[in-house]
Amino acid sequence: MTTIDSILDHLAASLDTAQKARLLSGGGIFRTSAEPAVGMRAIVTSDGPIGVRGERWDEADTALALPSCTAMAASWDEELVTRLGALLAAEARRKGVDMLLGPTLNLHRSPFAGRHFECFAEDPLLTARIGAAYIRGVQGGGVAATAKHFVANESETERLTMSADVDERTLREVYLAPFEAAVDAGVWAVMTAYNGVNGEPMTESRLLDEPLKGEWGYDGLVVSDWGAVRSTDANVDLAMPGPNEHWGERLADAVRDGRVPESVLDDRVRRLLRLAERVGAFEEAPPATGADPAAARGLLREAAAAGAVLLTNRNGLLPLDATALRRIAVIGPNAATARIQGGGSAAVFPASVVSPLDGIRAALPAGAVLDHASGVRTSVRPRPVEPGDCRNPATGAPGVRVRFLTADGTVLHVEDRPSGRSFEVDESVDMNGLHTIEIRTLLRAPSAGRWQIGVVGLGAVRLEADGRQLVEEYVSPESDDPTYLHVSPSFRQVGLDLADGQETELLARRVFEPGHGRVLALTADPPSATPAEELAAAVELARGADAVVVVVGTSAEHESEGFDRATLRLPGDQDALVSAVAAANPATVVVVNTGGPVLMPWRDEVASVLLGWFPGQEGGDGLADVLFGHAEPGGRLPTTWPAADDGPAVPRTRTDGGRLAYREGLHLGHRGWLREGATPAYWFGHGLGYGDWEYLAVEVPRQIAPDRGFSVRAVLRNSGTRRSREIVQVYLSLPGSAVERPVRWLAGFAPVDAGPGCRVEVQIDVPPRALAHWSPDEHRWLAEKGVFTVLAGPSCGDLPLTATVEVTATRP
Repeated sequence: MTTIDSILDHLAASLDTAQKARLLSGGGIFRTSAEPAVGMRAIVTSDGPIGVRGERWDEADTALALPSCTAMAASWDEELVTRLGALLAAEARRKGVDMLLGPTLNLHRSPFAGRHFECFAEDPLLTARIGAAYIRGVQGGGVAATAKHFVANESETERLTMSADVDERTLREVYLAPFEAAVDAGVWAVMTAYNGVNGEPMTESRLLDEPLKGEWGYDGLVVSDWGAVRSTDANVDLAMPGPNEHWGERLADAVRDGRVPESVLDDRVRRLLRLAERVGAFEEAPPATGADPAAARGLLREAAAAGAVLLTNRNGLLPLDATALRRIAVIGPNAATARIQGGGSAAVFPASVVSPLDGIRAALPAGAVLDHASGVRTSVRPRPVEPGDCRNPATGAPGVRVRFLTADGTVLHVEDRPSGRSFEVDESVDMNGLHTIEIRTLLRAPSAGRWQIGVVGLGAVRLEADGRQLVEEYVSPESDDPTYLHVSPSFRQVGLDLADGQETELLARRVFEPGHGRVLALTADPPSATPAEELAAAVELARGADAVVVVVGTSAEHESEGFDRATLRLPGDQDALVSAVAAANPATVVVVNTGGPVLMPWRDEVASVLLGWFPGQEGGDGLADVLFGHAEPGGRLPTTWPAADDGPAVPRTRTDGGRLAYREGLHLGHRGWLREGATPAYWFGHGLGYGDWEYLAVEVPRQIAPDRGFSVRAVLRNSGTRRSREIVQVYLSLPGSAVERPVRWLAGFAPVDAGPGCRVEVQIDVPPRALAHWSPDEHRWLAEKGVFTVLAGPSCGDLPLTATVEVTATRP
């Protein structure tokens, strides 16, 4: 037994049953309980995985916003993702956070999944390698990473209660594989999902014992998703948030009564103490330090370009020559207001955001003219009042005043905020007796017209303008989903005519009710042109430009935690906008600003399609770097993009009686398309750079033993005119296999970089597990004897090099 284990055993033994149970029950919304008896301070957690929000959801407490996890995986760059993980660790230290609630290792099973952007890829190997790189980066900085959501949490529909029905082999080979890789990478925490698997809630699942803690030898902490522990029978180590009503004294009673073995309680406590030791919670919290701001922004700009995927580039339109442009039109609803991140618990508030419009404008030479038009409207939810439109009636500064009141009007707390939204209050503020929350501001209309004024919140809400009632209503909750309650609850709006320059005092108020969250927002949407007028203005700008960049995408109303998508179509009339602009100007580049796949019926009408994902706060500059050739679009698709909602290999997320059957089994994503013999819009792995790569030769061993794996040597030449980076992908197939297998599956990948005209060799390692399959009968991994085909190329759908390797034994 190691010294640290001896110390942990001693500390655990010094606590009585009540202390142990309390320690495992959480100490607040985002922190554990402290335990002075063993010198342990509270462990502070924070939502991620693309930023470190901290304990409070507050736009005044800013955080760096990294590219979405899908964008990270699109880079296929483990070294880059490790650096991004290290940046997250530095952010965590700056905010006093010990444990980051990420990465999300669930798979892109369905493109309709609302939380698609928070996951890495459809493929278990790519997810495993990128996830492990992320974990190494975060934990290398002394901060715990949390692999979530264990397991089969690939949709948001009925996510709190539904059960995913998955066969044992599919679980092992596909959905558990990234978590096994996370354990191999030394992850310090694993979070259980809300859902069940095969009828068993994940917080009570036997999968937490086997294979996680048993076969895999996981020695870290298992933490529940927030609010997922609903009984004393839960099989997790730590219930969050806390104190949890089902644990604490109830858990202590269960131990005393023999319903929960004391040995189980002790093991849970040791795991929590081990996490505390790893993050330094037996010491004073370290001083708040962070990354160098300029270096951090530079890394985020690099990452935005590295994950951008060039899907098409007809006639070599990209990169654009900025010096030759006299006039450029930047069009689209996501051009000026960037969608940098997904909606829900992953969201953070960056101090600054570079929009596509900002980035392109900064990259243009003096004298070039940039014209902008939105073209269409896509937003449904109202916009909180912004600093430029309002001033605080108490201070006169831009922003709003928020007050928290008792029933008799006594002020409990006051906040002056930059915009009209209020989430949760710092836990150090005493909110006993809270009855009413109100937001007040002075709105100044920059021009005459009809504004839409609104209030966001649940329960009894009131909205006033200059003391006149606009809304007085009880808004009943439509869901008990945490994202709905605590991030984006229901809203009410009413029209208000304002004169040019008119200043109006607005008040939004709600009565606080436990269980309904504390979200309150005061919103104001300015007058706008008619849809026909907006479209016509955009087309006119496009017609007179040397080049056009159209930025289309989604919003938090269409892609977010808490719900799945009903369609992959772009919201609003964006498809019509692209077609009209392309008809007016053939030099049109479309930038797709989404977290997951969308349909692109116009993809053959435009010169270039560039997928920018949710690119993080520096996305606009990263985009400009790619558009003007200062950086290569480094991304390759981490998931297959369909051409229609009803493709042959596009599973939905609808449940049947609370059950969601993973009927496709092993054949998710590109594997399903291959099995169906169908062609998607874009294959997994696809992406174009600014080079022109030729695949010349491939070499593999003639025979191998299954426990050794093997290496593939590929020879390529960059026959283009620019230096370029390529991702060489290796797939395996086994014709005539005795067991069901995918048509082919990803077995390895490696980057290669070369200047124009240069020939280069690259080695791709294929691990033993790539040859093996899980046997439900024997409950272990087996490698089938036979001749495997090795295929190498730039994507799943383009594999010009082939070879064969013989596996000579059946048992690893």
